[in-house]
Amino acid sequence: MTEPEENLKRVLQIKMRALGEPAQVLALIRSAAPFYRTIGGAGFRVLQNVDDPAQLLIEIEYAAHAALELNRQKVASDPMVRTFLQGWRAILAGSADMDVYEDVTG
Repeated sequence: MTEPEENLKRVLQIKMRALGEPAQVLALIRSAAPFYRTIGGAGFRVLQNVDDPAQLLIEIEYAAHAALELNRQKVASDPMVRTFLQGWRAILAGSADMDVYEDVTG
């Protein structure tokens, strides 16, 4: 009998600048919420800078299997994930930074 895989809680943070009308970019981001839920996203929120509405911060909470977390490149090579990311990269045209965090609040 094998032990169940450990899930690690992670937060993907995407900081970006809208290259056009912020409302259109926000609509696009909101339309992606179901995709994030299908790949294990537990929480999803979008923050807009009140002084610079073109600056957006997206936070996606998710659980990752420990084995997958050790090899994100393998996950990134999945055809569905690659297609999704290629579309976003084209839309964002290099105007986004992505980081993965662990919540260590306590």
